[in-house]
Amino acid sequence: MSRAYDSMEPKVLDDDMLKIAVGEQGPQEEAGQLAKQEGILFKDVLSLQLDFQNILRIDNLWQFESLKKLQLNNNIIERIEGLENLTHLLWLDLSFNNIEAIEGLDTLVNLEDLSLSNNRISKIDSLDALIIYLRRFTCLRTVSLSGNPVAEAEDYNMFIYAYLPDLVYLDFRRIDEQAKEMAKIKHQYSIDELKHREAQMQARQEAEQAQREKLVEHKMAFIEHLDGSYLFDSLYAEDAEGSKLSCLPGVGELLEVYKDKFVIICLNIFTYGLKQQEKRQLEVNTFNECVQEAIRENQEQGKLKVSKFEEKHLMHLNAIREETDLATIERKLLECSDNISELFNVLMTLEMQLVEQLEETINMFERNITDMVGLFIENVQGLMSQCRDLENHHHEKLLEIAINTLEKILKGEMDEELPDDVRVLFVDKDTIVNAVGASHDIHLLKIDNREDELMTGINSWCTQIIDTVHKDEITRNRKRVKEINQYVDHMQTELDNLECGDID
Repeated sequence: MSRAYDSMEPKVLDDDMLKIAVGEQGPQEEAGQLAKQEGILFKDVLSLQLDFQNILRIDNLWQFESLKKLQLNNNIIERIEGLENLTHLLWLDLSFNNIEAIEGLDTLVNLEDLSLSNNRISKIDSLDALIIYLRRFTCLRTVSLSGNPVAEAEDYNMFIYAYLPDLVYLDFRRIDEQAKEMAKIKHQYSIDELKHREAQMQARQEAEQAQREKLVEHKMAFIEHLDGSYLFDSLYAEDAEGSKLSCLPGVGELLEVYKDKFVIICLNIFTYGLKQQEKRQLEVNTFNECVQEAIRENQEQGKLKVSKFEEKHLMHLNAIREETDLATIERKLLECSDNISELFNVLMTLEMQLVEQLEETINMFERNITDMVGLFIENVQGLMSQCRDLENHHHEKLLEIAINTLEKILKGEMDEELPDDVRVLFVDKDTIVNAVGASHDIHLLKIDNREDELMTGINSWCTQIIDTVHKDEITRNRKRVKEINQYVDHMQTELDNLECGDID
């Protein structure tokens, strides 16, 4: 039986309601204050209680990315939704609502405790479909479905015991191990079939995932879909005239030879592209390692200088505090101030040395990566030219066959019967020449577009990575200079305070 609140107006979760809930439930001395600011605490909240709020729809919870426990019981929620981002959720209570189907939980892979008791989940949806859905949650140990029509199904308990073997509690009762074993034996055949289907599905999913990962890798090399006949097939995908002409005598064999040679060139581009991507990545990795090593060595030198300074500076400060002669104190203060200035100059000199060193490294990287990209483009353009040469050769042969066919038709010597949509192209020479030419233009355009796509991609990557390298170095330098200035200012302020305070 679901919980309803006819006397209250239904609510939708919004930021104001969430802020109030977080503020009331969080530690008052700390989190309660933070919650008053614009959502600053949402991403850090681990537990959220939203029961008895007359909530109609789950919404705006995407910000609670760290949430582990969510209480939404005793509302009027009709559908499970809006939980996609809560991937860390372990405990979910949706009991006493108006939910009719178990859905919208797919991303909650860590779910351990799920309560859906006293809703409207019907056996119309079939118990086996519902349980098969829950099998994906491998961490699930507690499920509550009592109070739903589905729980009235025959063999409800035994069915769940068999199909959810890792479950420990069902409807607030611990599952007896003997009952589990009996359920397993009773449904053994169906479970074995299900496991077989699940294994097949998992294998398909893994294959698809591997394919997606491969595609990402190929896109990074700018040679996606060049490891087969994709580009060749695309030449004819929107070429109505070319498809018609393929039925002419001798064109089938001509196309096979054309396709074989074309695909070999595409495979050459693909193989070459992967090798060049490896070389570019190696260059990037080597550059990053050199930069990090240079920064690390420079930082070590800086730390050593600061450590020696602080040791000496502390001795001076102690000496000043113990000194009673004003003239001596003033001299030592001036000496400390000079030491601070000297440290500033030392640290800034180190930073300038690093800037020069990194500038040289960056310039070398820029030259290397630009040369690599230039060579890649040059070789790919050469291979693409071979594709165009093949297309031109095919065009000439096709045109020759088409004109010979036209002559045979005009002389009445055509033995083969042509489809009506093909025969209309052979009314005169201009018509057939235009048809063959239109097919040729489409093919060349497809080849040119794929070449342009590849060139644009690699050039954009080259420009972006070089720009990023320069910007990162500017940011690093500014940050370091700011750190040096802040540290030196702090030391000088400390000295000034000593002069004004302790000495007086």
